[in-house]
Amino acid sequence: MKAVALTRYLPVDDPSSLQDVVLEEPAPGPGDLRVRVEAVSVNPVDTKVRAPKAQVEPAPKVLGYDAAGVVDAVGSDVEGFAVGDAVYYAGDITRPGSNAQFQLVDARIAARKPASLDFAAAAALPLTAITAWELLFERMPFVFDGGGAGKSLLVIAGADGVGSITIQLAKLAGFTVIATASREDTVAWCKSMGADHVIDHRHALAPQLEALGFPSIDAAVNFADTDRYWQVLGELLAPQGHVGLIVEPAGALAIGDPYKAKCIGIHWELMFTRSRFRTPDMAEQGRILARVASLVDAGRLRSTQTQTLSPINAENLREAHRRLESGRTIGKLTLSGW
Repeated sequence: MKAVALTRYLPVDDPSSLQDVVLEEPAPGPGDLRVRVEAVSVNPVDTKVRAPKAQVEPAPKVLGYDAAGVVDAVGSDVEGFAVGDAVYYAGDITRPGSNAQFQLVDARIAARKPASLDFAAAAALPLTAITAWELLFERMPFVFDGGGAGKSLLVIAGADGVGSITIQLAKLAGFTVIATASREDTVAWCKSMGADHVIDHRHALAPQLEALGFPSIDAAVNFADTDRYWQVLGELLAPQGHVGLIVEPAGALAIGDPYKAKCIGIHWELMFTRSRFRTPDMAEQGRILARVASLVDAGRLRSTQTQTLSPINAENLREAHRRLESGRTIGKLTLSGW
């Protein structure tokens, strides 16, 4: 099968950073689906894993997490899926990735793709949708059905992949959503996702929030720079508020006042936790994706896909990584076809 892989961790402009290779098709284990990959998307985790370091892989390592495709084979213990099913999933960081024509994925973390979306639009959703859903409705103490009613949510980096789907899910849950963005196109994108207000992260947030009638906020999710916004969010959050984080801090965080004084809940999210540690509730990710697919097909959620490159090969994946590393992408960038 065709695949894109690395053996050395290099800057994206180095042609050897990602290379076209030919590998053996994998055989499914008892709980696996083997998926013929039709489309993938890129996420910051892809570029972080590929980032330069001295390590050398003894065999080609395939990256990639988001994917949509067609079930080609099923393991002996799999229930609920059959050959020919169109599926989507975010994968497992401990296993070979989606940048290959065929991939094995644990059936518990996959779901049938939204019927109303093509493969590329579907591939834009899994990792970010799971991240947003787990953070808002499992890590933080809110529920999807009306749990945000009467509450305000600040979304730092509203125009990126996870910010885009978070805005949509939070609006469906009833939150008043305030997103941060700075360019005309990113402001427009946040509003198109459903944000009630958009404020400029290049300027102090508190005066902008106060001008909108929010002297404090009930909850915040930070998808950008944990260190930069740590003190700021501690001051903005109301007593007994909540903050959700996905980016590891560069240094140790001082968890004192105002966090202690206000009893602010601090919630970490990593969507690979369930698959990495094989948690007893691992199948919850498949259920989240099924719920997301139903919301998409009902017209309540939309794909966050904004760009598509074709075909899936090393040259286009390097370009996708390059665009993502520029910090100027909006929504999700996908790749389609071999």
